[in-house]
Amino acid sequence: MAITRTLQDKVAIVTGAGQGVGQGIALALAEEGASIAVVGRTRAKLEATCALLRERGVRAEAYELDLLDTDAIAPLVDRIVADLGRLDVLVNNAYDGVTMPLLDMSLKNFTKGFVTGPFAAFAFMHAAHPHLVAAGGGSIVNLVTSAMVRWDPSNYGAYAAAKSALRSLTRTAAVEWAASGIRVNSVAPHAMSPGLQWWTETHPEEAAAFVASIPMKRIGDPEADIGRAVAALVGPAFTYLTGATIPLDGGQAHF
Repeated sequence: MAITRTLQDKVAIVTGAGQGVGQGIALALAEEGASIAVVGRTRAKLEATCALLRERGVRAEAYELDLLDTDAIAPLVDRIVADLGRLDVLVNNAYDGVTMPLLDMSLKNFTKGFVTGPFAAFAFMHAAHPHLVAAGGGSIVNLVTSAMVRWDPSNYGAYAAAKSALRSLTRTAAVEWAASGIRVNSVAPHAMSPGLQWWTETHPEEAAAFVASIPMKRIGDPEADIGRAVAALVGPAFTYLTGATIPLDGGQAHF
């Protein structure tokens, strides 16, 4: 008996899909049958992800983009739809900001987090809207962070501020676009990205304390824990859920 894949014949854009959480989400969406537009800065990483996706039996195409060039986003979305034929899912995962104390941070670095975070996500969402409507509706998932509700946001202030703006944007789009059949949700994940892997290896004592603060006592896997949840969220099982923020962090954060 053939296995039904919940996203068969659907098309998804995943930003920052060359590695880490973005790659894990792309792999999970492909496992459910979706074709994937793999968006990111580094061609080699994008092509490596595409190769993994094609092994899952789906179409995957790489698209280079620097999120700081927000004017390039709308033409890119149109190009992806022209190439792949439609658009059903948008995952705004990519972000390029810095974490440090506020007094050590330049205005340029603070601004960078907003441009690559809520500004770029808005540009993708705005450009995707007519294509999602044309497909009969769809789903947008924006990645935020538990740093937004961290009891001590020291060093994470700019990051949390940018992601808080994205969370608010998510809620507004969910309400305004619901009548068009577009669901918009956010997820706040913990997962073993390359950056987090480096940090855990470089700061083992701090990493051990971090893991101890997670009730499940482990850091999530990009595909198994984050990707599969996103694939379920954009699938047919959650068609009545929109405007929500879902923590995928082993129970650490209190939203």
